[in-house]
Amino acid sequence: MRGEPGHDAPTLLTPRVLIPFIICTLIWGSTWIVIRGQLGEVPVTWSVAYRFFVASSAMFAFALWKRKPLGLTRGGHALAMLIGLTQFVGNFNFVYRAEQYVTSGLVAVLFALLMVPNTVLSRIFLGSGLSRRFLLGAGIAICGVALMIVREYRAMALAGGDAGGDAVLLGIGLTLAGVFAASIANVTQGSRLARAQDMAVMLAWAMLYGALGDAAYAWITAGPPVIATNAAYLGGIVYLGIFASAVAFPLYFGIIREVGPGQAAWSSMLVPIIAMLISTVMEGYHWTPNAIIGGVLAFIGLAIALKARPARPVVSGNMTPVAVEPPKA
Repeated sequence: MRGEPGHDAPTLLTPRVLIPFIICTLIWGSTWIVIRGQLGEVPVTWSVAYRFFVASSAMFAFALWKRKPLGLTRGGHALAMLIGLTQFVGNFNFVYRAEQYVTSGLVAVLFALLMVPNTVLSRIFLGSGLSRRFLLGAGIAICGVALMIVREYRAMALAGGDAGGDAVLLGIGLTLAGVFAASIANVTQGSRLARAQDMAVMLAWAMLYGALGDAAYAWITAGPPVIATNAAYLGGIVYLGIFASAVAFPLYFGIIREVGPGQAAWSSMLVPIIAMLISTVMEGYHWTPNAIIGGVLAFIGLAIALKARPARPVVSGNMTPVAVEPPKA
């Protein structure tokens, strides 16, 4: 059994973890520009709802195809609802709205900070330790992200004056709110209750609860359903619902169950680099020395942190991390 004393705990470099890590990171690196195409004619909240109705349908179809029982215990439904409301309602509504004020590349960069609340909340609720190497790598990577944020803020402030700077600050605030909501859902995956649930079935229900929550919020704040019929918008909904949600989230939550939310959040450190490259082509992002140095620092920090030795699991009440960094000496 993985994680038991005497057995090597998996890390991000373990093939069964590394392959899904690469896949979901590449997928999510492309989603930021697709989300940008969802803004405009259709209210943001309805676009989020459509995405997760598609995702939920795909997850239920997959569970049925695999002949999995679709029922959950009362605790399982409560867990699915918590994940749905934090990950698929709070997180995504904040992120979609943030992209109305700042570029998709900057939102992706800010999301790289996910590892901070993930690591802190894991320490509090899962009893995860923090190695000096992990903290050093995380600190270097965060400095790199900060350089990229400063570059973007200055560019938008110069382009829009005080209004441009205020828009950047609002976009940053919305993104950070989304980061915290996502972190709650991430850390929940490290609990014993979450690990006892079938991944596909739990996510199918979580996405359904999220879609219903999104739809209720959309109806209250934006009125009856509105949808665009152009191919770009509908194609974006399908891509975000199927690939970026029904495919990527089971892979990512599986990584969390293997190595814990702290290490899994390194995906959010690589996604901005991919998003920035796409933004360079699609949105005219210009790489300044600060941005280049920031990207290099992010990769250096990642390399250092990945060498941190995983520790044996620590059990604390009903919360059991699968693989965590060793406690500080």
